[in-house]
Amino acid sequence: MSLGLRMDSGDLWWKQSILYCLDVKTFFDANDDGVGDFEGLIHRIDHLSALGVSCVWLLPFYQSPHRDDGYDITDFYSIDPRYGTIADFVAFIHAASERGIKVIIDLVANHTSDEHPWFVESRSSRESPKRHWYIWSDEPIDEATSIIFPGLQTTNWTFDEESGQYYFHRFHDFQPDLNHSNREVREEIMQIMRFWIQLGVAGFRFDAAPFLIETVGVHDEPNKAHHEWLREYAAFIKRRRGDAVLVGEANLDPKETAEYFGDGDEMHLLYNYSQNAALLASLASEEAEPLADHFSALPPIPEQCGWLNFARLHDELNMDRLDERRKKTVFDVFAPEENMRIYGRGLRRRLPPMLEGDRRRLELAYSLTFATPGMPMLFYGEEIGMGDNLDLPDRLPARTVMQWSSADNGGFSGGDPADMVRPVAAEPFGPKRVNVKDQRDDPNSFLHWMQRLITTRKESSAIGYGQVEVVDSGQPDVLVHRFDWETHLVLTVHNLTDQPKTLNLRRLAGERAHNLELEFADGSKWGVEPVADEEVELPGYGYRWIRGFTRPTKNPLP
Repeated sequence: MSLGLRMDSGDLWWKQSILYCLDVKTFFDANDDGVGDFEGLIHRIDHLSALGVSCVWLLPFYQSPHRDDGYDITDFYSIDPRYGTIADFVAFIHAASERGIKVIIDLVANHTSDEHPWFVESRSSRESPKRHWYIWSDEPIDEATSIIFPGLQTTNWTFDEESGQYYFHRFHDFQPDLNHSNREVREEIMQIMRFWIQLGVAGFRFDAAPFLIETVGVHDEPNKAHHEWLREYAAFIKRRRGDAVLVGEANLDPKETAEYFGDGDEMHLLYNYSQNAALLASLASEEAEPLADHFSALPPIPEQCGWLNFARLHDELNMDRLDERRKKTVFDVFAPEENMRIYGRGLRRRLPPMLEGDRRRLELAYSLTFATPGMPMLFYGEEIGMGDNLDLPDRLPARTVMQWSSADNGGFSGGDPADMVRPVAAEPFGPKRVNVKDQRDDPNSFLHWMQRLITTRKESSAIGYGQVEVVDSGQPDVLVHRFDWETHLVLTVHNLTDQPKTLNLRRLAGERAHNLELEFADGSKWGVEPVADEEVELPGYGYRWIRGFTRPTKNPLP
């Protein structure tokens, strides 16, 4: 049963939707060559449909030398032949559409591979028509640019012997930055967007959004951010598909990040990195304060925009948004070994190993992630509590293949294990104990619990459209926050410790609240039942979602 579903929300479909991120090459291998493909993705689309996700985000699938896991692209208009053909891609779009699932794709517009024909032409001569598609200089320009990959990268400028100048790169030296101050580059980006929109995609995830609009090293431009370029991209896509969404990656403080919403005319969704860091800080310290501080600090944003919330994503879990005390706590609790950390700022692990497989804490973490303003996102495998493989380098431990069964290769591929594009996760979170098939057969599994969580979140329009407010629980280890939208409310309560807590839910909901019903709770409680008791005992790591209505404030007579 839906609560207060908006009937005019076609262009804002993501307000009550769930995003699912996957990598084609690690999801399912249909031809047993060890590499996932679009045919395999079509074969497993019903898993996503049954899970209840509304939109799939595909990580890069373009042609690439794969020196940076596909983010070093040589052709934005083609598909890596190992994954299939354009026809296979279109068939997947159709299969998803038939099940009511939209598809967005990664648009890595900040840089290309140094093997891309554009860069090959650019470096061939200083007079090349493509020369100013990239950023060149006779000497490195010190503009206080940051090193993105400490330990792997020492400079943002690399000397090119062929053309006798330095080229600029935010990331690896084999990923030269495109010059977005060049109108021709921006027009090409829009042509790429047009191409994929015509094939049926519903939007794009802009990789490294802040770097698209900063003019580092461009001599005829001041060093400033050009938000008008993002508005140009947003207007372009809106004209071609009214319900399209632009997702921006901007790992900044919330107020700085919110600038990339513009006036509702730039990014529609932005990653909520600060919330992810606060979530881990609250889980590690078992204190409500980090998350409460985060919610209280969220800036106002345009109504048509929102945050993208996650417990895990394909990159490292970045703790730069935390102060040093909280950051140390997270590292001490969740990454005590150096091999679990990366770049001095992040964690290479997935959540289940970090929480030692404690089902109660896992449910608590995802309940908190979904009971927050914005659109929840799942990274493939989270729905079954999949683990990681710390034997893999850099950011790859969380990018192991999807575990479909306890069979060889986790049911991902019937091919030779030696040909696998990526191994399975390490035990005890590998396929022998964690896989889709076994959990589908068990009504009490984490997979079935996640399906219930997704259904509940999609029905909670007050979370999708409302404003969040932290409520004083009177206990530092219990987080209570509520959402109000029109006359609807959702009150959520989360116990961050293993000790039971006694709470008066009606008092926390306020005097104006009425018709309170328990919507979702720990202990596999699901469905709607009246909140009858004043005092409720919340078990260790327990949680409650309570919905109801608020009576309007009476206006005094003149």
